[in-house]
Formats: sequence, structure tokens, C-alpha cells
Amino acid sequence: MKVFKNMIPYLAGIIAVFYLLPLFMRNTAGAMMVLLFAMPVLCFAISFAYGRMRGFHALYPLAVGLCFLPSIWIFYNESALIYVAIYGALALLGSFLGGLR
Repeated sequence: MKVFKNMIPYLAGIIAVFYLLPLFMRNTAGAMMVLLFAMPVLCFAISFAYGRMRGFHALYPLAVGLCFLPSIWIFYNESALIYVAIYGALALLGSFLGGLR
């Protein structure tokens, strides 16, 4: 349970990225910029910070993927399901690299 308590601030940042950034998408170009650049960079950066501060934990990338899942039906459509794996992989890489000391 302590592991999940340590994840809460970082997952809150991830949730803010996944649910607040889409509110700024006005057109297709803006949406692609957010989905393909801003969200991956922020996801990696927050995950790197998590790894740096808390060390690597295998459940963190899974939690990141699960956080993105509801946004698919709120902002996008089923074609965005691939981003669950992409953001999970970025979270895995970021938290792993951050956990290297």
C-alpha cells in the first residue's frame, strides 16, 4: 500500500497531463501536437522524476496506462488505444532510467 501512496503525486501529474492538455486541442494539428509531442514528453519527464525520487517499480507503468484509458472515450475514440501501450512504455523507460543511480 505504501508503494501506491508514493505514486499518488506523480500519478496526479500524469492525470493532469492526460485530462487537461486535451482541453486545449482546437484543431487536428493541435491535437496531433499534443498527442505526439507534449503528452509523451511530459509522461517521460514525470516518470523519470518518479524513478529518480522513488526508484523503479514495475506497477508504475501499468498505473500510467490505466490512467490514460478513460480519456480515450472522453476525448478520443478507440483508435487511441495504442497510446495506452505507448505511454506505459514511456513510463517504464522513464522510471527505469530515473531509478538508475
